[in-house]
Amino acid sequence: MILQRMGFEQQPVEGRHLLYEFCERYRVPHQRIGKVIVAVCEGEAPSIERLCTRGLENGVEGLRLLEKSELKAIEPHVQGVCALFSQNTGIIDSHQLMKRIEAIASNAGANILCNTTVCALNKQSSGFVCTAKHKDSLYTFSTRIVINAAGLNSDTIARMAGIDPEAAGYRVYPVKGEYFRVHSKKAVLINGLVYPSPEKDLTGLGIHATKDLSGGLKLGPNAFYIDTIDYQVDPVHRKVFFENVHDLLPFLEEDDLESDMAGIRPKIHAPGEPARDFIITHEDRRDLSGLINLIGIESPGLTACLGIGETVTTMLKEAGLI
Repeated sequence: MILQRMGFEQQPVEGRHLLYEFCERYRVPHQRIGKVIVAVCEGEAPSIERLCTRGLENGVEGLRLLEKSELKAIEPHVQGVCALFSQNTGIIDSHQLMKRIEAIASNAGANILCNTTVCALNKQSSGFVCTAKHKDSLYTFSTRIVINAAGLNSDTIARMAGIDPEAAGYRVYPVKGEYFRVHSKKAVLINGLVYPSPEKDLTGLGIHATKDLSGGLKLGPNAFYIDTIDYQVDPVHRKVFFENVHDLLPFLEEDDLESDMAGIRPKIHAPGEPARDFIITHEDRRDLSGLINLIGIESPGLTACLGIGETVTTMLKEAGLI
């Protein structure tokens, strides 16, 4: 991840350490189960090697290349000629994580307003005036600091503050990702997380196998740009999922898959454009001191969430706002 302030290049790595420490301290359910990124054929092997080199250069610990026999020892039912093994990758109960963070924030005096829409954000000499709507009631409040972490609507919040999302490169392009669950009898055949070669997918990380804390297994996500927000899983896509993973997971049959869930990511590059990293920046250069924009936060945003929080805190301290 590259930030619009220098000095935070190791944030995803640091964020992982912070997250594991947080989970241990606050008893958030998690498991360090490891991940393999697999080259199914010899032609994909160079991309695995490049990925390993890049990871080591970025300070990622616990990475090593696996030969075919080593891969089989870790994931006997996965087909591949070699793989990159990340032994420190884990899974987490994200809902429990959010509940714990919410409780900590509430205990520190934060007021969390659900089902509330921000309607306006106006800069004034002393900070910002925010107008929000809850049901049929409008209300306003003043604040010196606004942290825009609105996900799919983060470009809308930036526009309210007077920033042109198109000119600033802040426009959000929603990308939908669906998951299909694997029949429980086949789920036990995979031990950790299994990802395809990076060459397989240019929009996301490719359709991969993900274990959950109960031992279940699901495949996903796919990735396609959408114009309308819709969280339904299209059952027609099951065949495409099966065809995408059949070489990697040859033990699966199409009938082993059933619709599970979908999510939508806030991409900040249009179809066909090169991928872009997160935007985390203090807008003081736009005469909007106190506004921190977090735009395009997707994977590894969850892993880096606590690191992102520390980064935002540092920015505010540097500006003398806290």
